[in-house]
Amino acid sequence: MKYPYTIVDVFTKERLKGNPLAVVFDADNLMDDQMQEIAKEFNLSETVFIRRPKTERHLAELRIFTPGSELPFAGHPTVGAAVLLGLKMRTSAIRLEEQVGTIVAITEKTSKTSGHARFGLPEIPHFVEAAPENARIADTLGLDEGQIGCGELQPAVYSAGVPFVLVPVAHAAALSSIKLERRGWSATYNGVSAQVYAFTVLNNDRGAQFAARAFVELASLDEDAATGSAAAALCGLLSDLYYDADGLTDFVIRQGVEMGRTSYIEAQIRKEGGTLTHAGIGGHAIVIAEGTLNLEDPLIA
Repeated sequence: MKYPYTIVDVFTKERLKGNPLAVVFDADNLMDDQMQEIAKEFNLSETVFIRRPKTERHLAELRIFTPGSELPFAGHPTVGAAVLLGLKMRTSAIRLEEQVGTIVAITEKTSKTSGHARFGLPEIPHFVEAAPENARIADTLGLDEGQIGCGELQPAVYSAGVPFVLVPVAHAAALSSIKLERRGWSATYNGVSAQVYAFTVLNNDRGAQFAARAFVELASLDEDAATGSAAAALCGLLSDLYYDADGLTDFVIRQGVEMGRTSYIEAQIRKEGGTLTHAGIGGHAIVIAEGTLNLEDPLIA
């Protein structure tokens, strides 16, 4: 009843930046409630559990938990787990089973303790429903109504497995000035998602084309340092309203700056005949800690 684990910082090349992730190996004997309790113990935005795959040609099954619930898909656990499995198994092509579907990740080793992974989304990002009115969104974010929207971009709910209320704001200063108003949050975001991904266009940044902030977990409205599932949803909105040309388009989203955890999420879309046919997410990850979970206490095990 001992389980090895690794902590990695994801969507960054630097330790103590990016989004930290706990990866628990050999987790086949853990029950759902145990995995949930372990995720609560780590108290990171997500903990991923690596288990034997259901299909022989796949490398692993991933179960992804926040401290409060299980997720069908998340980008930063997928990148972090893929990098670690690539380092451990010395392979560059990894097939992973998640609840949202099978994910094929391509990994590259950059050092003994770091690497890069990218993967195509198993679910094409798509429009889900209209967002709340701009005035109501502005109230929840502590902004003026005129700061909601960025050029032709307007709020909408999109999903690539996990729905997000995508909220473009006028500029980087507006993004940085967001101050959440918790009262009225659930009344405003009473559709399919109460998770908000605020973003803006960066015109003079060499490292990224967009900047973003994510507010997740309705009970606590925690800010997340790097949110791959939200970036995946954003691929759908940008394909519909921002990137008009057919072919491949690569872009980078910067997140976590306001938290002191700067992250860079790589994204890619491909359009054919004006239709989004492919979207992908990628980024770097680096090992920060390793250890062993001891669950031999019969009260826990």
